[in-house]
Amino acid sequence: MSDQPALSDSLAIMIQAAQEAGAVIMRYFRPGQSVLASAQVREKGHNNPLTRADLEADALLHQRLLSTHPGCGWLSEETVDHPDRLRHARIFVVDPIDGTKEFIAGLPQFALSLALVEQGQPIAACIHNPATQETFTALAGHGALLNNQPIQVTNRQDLSGASCLASRSETGRGDWEPFRQEWRIQTMGSIAYKLALVACGRFDMTFTLSPKNEWDFCAGLLLVQEAGGRVTHKSGAAFDFNQINPMVRSVLATNGLLHDALLLRLEALPYAPDRHRPQCTPESTAARNLS
Repeated sequence: MSDQPALSDSLAIMIQAAQEAGAVIMRYFRPGQSVLASAQVREKGHNNPLTRADLEADALLHQRLLSTHPGCGWLSEETVDHPDRLRHARIFVVDPIDGTKEFIAGLPQFALSLALVEQGQPIAACIHNPATQETFTALAGHGALLNNQPIQVTNRQDLSGASCLASRSETGRGDWEPFRQEWRIQTMGSIAYKLALVACGRFDMTFTLSPKNEWDFCAGLLLVQEAGGRVTHKSGAAFDFNQINPMVRSVLATNGLLHDALLLRLEALPYAPDRHRPQCTPESTAARNLS
């Protein structure tokens, strides 16, 4: 990869690109109110909204990151997928707005999620919430930061009473009712932002048993790991990115100390019904199988 920037330089480029794209997104955002009409909200699939902000941010990130990293592949929620990415040793895995529904509703629970992946593993990550002006970053082997200050996960060892972030949509479906007597649950939008909040020690854990895509959690996984935590499938298996089909059925993230206990607690629990399998459109990779 001698034609690529040094890893620290790559992260600096990712941070700048995320913050520039965040400024674009904030042109449409209205705290506590629905987005401006100019955001052009529409549905690209069942319960899967798309806005002009998503597309503009995606275009900016695509231009900034690939122009500075020749030879890298690209996987983004808002760019048509192509099997060429499977041939690249390094690939950007991007979600220009993770938490589009919260963005539309005026809730500051969304984030840009950028990861640089090498041979299936994230090596640099940036999660930027432009509404709260929080920029979470990580380099493999070098720890995690929030606005340039070191962060780490909590040191809680008792699963009972742990603080846990839950999906707003899953909470609305009643998926989290069985856990309300066990944990201190708070609902939150973007899974990328939830993972960042676990990484910085504000919460002990978060998980989902509903389908997610690589762009939803790739950057957050590195943040949690570099802050001392652990992220796995419900089975306990590790993740390997840049798969033919980038959809997974579960993501569990904890401070590490609680992980085995959480795996055991969820072992017999079935996966949530796959109610959100996206549809392939010209505007989204939508987790389709490549051939």
